[in-house]
Amino acid sequence: MINYETYCKIRDHRERQGLTIIQTARALGLHPETVSKYSRREHYRSRPGVKRGSRLDQYKGLIVRWLDTHPYSGQQILQRLREAGYSGGLTVLKDYLRTIRPPRQKAFLKLAFAAGECAQIDWGEYGSVAVGATRRKLSFFVMVLCYSRQMYVEFTVSQTMEHFLACHQNAFAVLGVPEKIMVDNLKSAVLKRLIGAAPVLNPRYVDFARHHGFKIAPCNVRAGWEKACVSYCLLSGTLRSDCRASCFALSDRACLHGIVQAAASAITVANQQTGPTHLVNHSGGYTETLPQFFTG
Repeated sequence: MINYETYCKIRDHRERQGLTIIQTARALGLHPETVSKYSRREHYRSRPGVKRGSRLDQYKGLIVRWLDTHPYSGQQILQRLREAGYSGGLTVLKDYLRTIRPPRQKAFLKLAFAAGECAQIDWGEYGSVAVGATRRKLSFFVMVLCYSRQMYVEFTVSQTMEHFLACHQNAFAVLGVPEKIMVDNLKSAVLKRLIGAAPVLNPRYVDFARHHGFKIAPCNVRAGWEKACVSYCLLSGTLRSDCRASCFALSDRACLHGIVQAAASAITVANQQTGPTHLVNHSGGYTETLPQFFTG
């Protein structure tokens, strides 16, 4: 079997230089039959590799039976194989174990909440909106009650601390005040996260929470599943696609009502639970009433 470089030389001698098979064989030090065979081939094809046997082959059935009874580690299986007469190495064993073991998946604990216990909030963004002679980035604040999935959505042209607290206040007027609010690591709520230490909360948000009587529950970093109720709408694009289809003015109440209903329905389908309208009838009185307006 010749390599690709020799094949190219044969074709060059035969086609470009016009040498005969004998002349090409002498020039390259090859047998004339070899030159004749590769001169007739339009493309180079390497010889298919022959699969070699492994010392592990006779033990593969035994390994599968062991793993059916217990999830042994590679080192534990190697020790058992040594007792059975295996003389191969650990690397070939681990390569085989990767092919027969199911891939490990990260385990998640499904969170469940009582009525009025928790709400989740987040900001979303979509495009821009005309404000006078200019355009402003269009943001929307979302609060979802974790038990009933009742949702409050408010569109704004800013995500400042003032807008953040005002949206809370308006949401409380509609949904009531839950016992705690789960927040992402946005600067309006969490100023800093240090490994091994409690998160540093925004003091204005802490004062706001004390005034209204709810606890702040920051989510862990890169743990979006902890606030899945609100993230489902923002990340799936359900809310944004409805905005794209019909929302052109912040004052269009009918449009906003349709957006909220569509997003709440999406959460219901994702959780495969009873809809928000039904559950809210069973959770009345569990959220706190709205105190006097916060002026901090």
